[in-house]
Amino acid sequence: MSTNQQSLKELTLRGTILGALITVVFTASNVYLGLKVGLTFASSIPAAVISMAVLKFFKDANILENNMVQTQASSAGTLSSVIFVLPAMLMLGYWQGFPFWQTLLICISGGVLGVIFTVPLRHVMVVKSDLPYPEGVAAAEILKAGDDHSADSGIKEIATGGMIAAIVGFATNGLRVIADSASLWFKGGNAIFQVPMGFSLALLGAGYLVGIVGGIAILLGIFIAWGVAVPYFTSSSPMPVDADMVGYAIGIWKSKVRFIGVGTIGIAAIWTLLVLMKPMAQGMIQSFRALRDPNFKNNDRTTQDLSPKAMIYISIISVVLIVLALYSFLEPVSIEPAVAISLIVVCTLLAFVIGFLVAAACGYMAGLVGSSSSPISGIGIISVVITAIVLMLIGSSTGVLDTAEGQKFLTALTLFSCSIVICTAAISNDNLQDLKTGYLIEATPWRQQVALIIGVIVGALVIAPVLDILYYSYGFTGAVPREGMDPSQVLSAPQATLMMTIANGIFSHNLEWGYIFFGIGLGVVFIIIDSLLKKSSNNRFALPALAVGMGIYLPPSVNAPIVVGAVLAWLINRHLDSYAKRTGNNAVEMKKKAERYGTLFAAGLIVGESLIGVLLAFIIAGSVTSGGSDAPLALSLENWGETADILGLMVFTAGIVIFTLRVLKAKK
Repeated sequence: MSTNQQSLKELTLRGTILGALITVVFTASNVYLGLKVGLTFASSIPAAVISMAVLKFFKDANILENNMVQTQASSAGTLSSVIFVLPAMLMLGYWQGFPFWQTLLICISGGVLGVIFTVPLRHVMVVKSDLPYPEGVAAAEILKAGDDHSADSGIKEIATGGMIAAIVGFATNGLRVIADSASLWFKGGNAIFQVPMGFSLALLGAGYLVGIVGGIAILLGIFIAWGVAVPYFTSSSPMPVDADMVGYAIGIWKSKVRFIGVGTIGIAAIWTLLVLMKPMAQGMIQSFRALRDPNFKNNDRTTQDLSPKAMIYISIISVVLIVLALYSFLEPVSIEPAVAISLIVVCTLLAFVIGFLVAAACGYMAGLVGSSSSPISGIGIISVVITAIVLMLIGSSTGVLDTAEGQKFLTALTLFSCSIVICTAAISNDNLQDLKTGYLIEATPWRQQVALIIGVIVGALVIAPVLDILYYSYGFTGAVPREGMDPSQVLSAPQATLMMTIANGIFSHNLEWGYIFFGIGLGVVFIIIDSLLKKSSNNRFALPALAVGMGIYLPPSVNAPIVVGAVLAWLINRHLDSYAKRTGNNAVEMKKKAERYGTLFAAGLIVGESLIGVLLAFIIAGSVTSGGSDAPLALSLENWGETADILGLMVFTAGIVIFTLRVLKAKK
């Protein structure tokens, strides 16, 4: 394979252009999905499939060129994680929109540092490691299958899933004839209970990829929130006479129960970092030794990373961009020059140092559980807390914190700095996953690293305009640009709301620490249970505390279809095992095919619903700009609410059936 591949082209102009186009589309999709439900999808696999489908029209296209396209486009699924923090600037009331240049500098500087920080880890964490890298391995398998011209490329699965989800998404969010969720509410005494259900096909696909372990953990989180915590608080403080039952229960969940989820997520992220600290340090030491070892540098292109000199220069440029972003942010603020300079220096150091630490940790976590399951939001919480505490000390000593405006400014500066860290963490997640793919198909590492940097720059150019159009079309929770906007269509931006709440609470000294500490205690219990389960079952069973925390924190209509997707994946695997025993077929090969079909179809569902959301955002923006409705395509049907709920359930059930049938093609 190596001999034949020596002459193959990798980083080509046509591949770079194709990668840029895919990056633009997937970045927009991920920004929308992340703002709506707090989740983004890994785009490596669908990008690889699209690349193969397009480049097959060129006779000299090859597996290495396709790999470079997916490497570049994969940044779309990761750099868009900046939306976990940045919308908080609008919720805080500090921004009225997304400044293009500041947003661009944040994304480029943080993203490029994410690439550079993980380059020294490749040799130990990818080449010499037995970490599974699930998405990296899956992408490599798809690229290999696409290179085999007798194999089905899988583009039909993505196209079918995408078309189904797009049609349903249009009927749900455009025509408004299908409900996107439904819930059963009831009371036991004064206690209020909810049995939730969401009808998003994109989240069904996400749940399929999450798997049964994560699904059960999320289900437990839902039960803790809506089967225990909300009923307890509503029974201990009875609902006011003039209050609405549903609104009162949701208010309790937002003001109290979600902070329990915050504590659980935070302690789970810290525990993950502590567990990874030793192997992370060992990997870095060995990798730096390898870079300095003259015997390690040879003519084999498959071992060539970016040179240490190039890494230093790129890092310096990134730091300069961080300084420029911070200077631009501080320039309109009336504070003493010495204080401004000290804040720029401190925030630059915090972004660089925290970014470096979390990049190494996130790179390891990506190898362990995959990029999609890595707790980026938990990393963000830790970053916000550390940065806020440091800036609070500076603000107290300099007098900046003495006024309400100063407090608001430092809160915004915390969020601004942490958005850089989020970009670094997200891209580091992606880089080692992509390098694993490249290692398996014998690509050139330094070319992949260059491709990812290109992807970061392209994605960074897209994020600010997409954020602006989505904000103007839908609004965010706590930040609505115009009066009279449809509250049901407001994007929840759950992580950004969380980051803003924590940062604001630290500076104003009114953070709900009691609920957070309870969540931390709960997280410690689940960490212990998780460790015992893994030890007693030889890692066959687990209960990830982070997933439990997300089950408590995220809206139940978001979590419910994820759980359904996870259970669906488990049931299909059980059925295939049973079928293999009855027929004597090769269970391993059949499940491998089923996993591929399921992964591609799930990716199609996610992409289809996300893209229709972005398209509808442009239509709504155009309507509002011209003085029209926030729902220009909605069919105003009278007494349609219950019918819409029934249709939503029926369509969601049909989606499950179609999904199952597409995956079970593996039996043929």
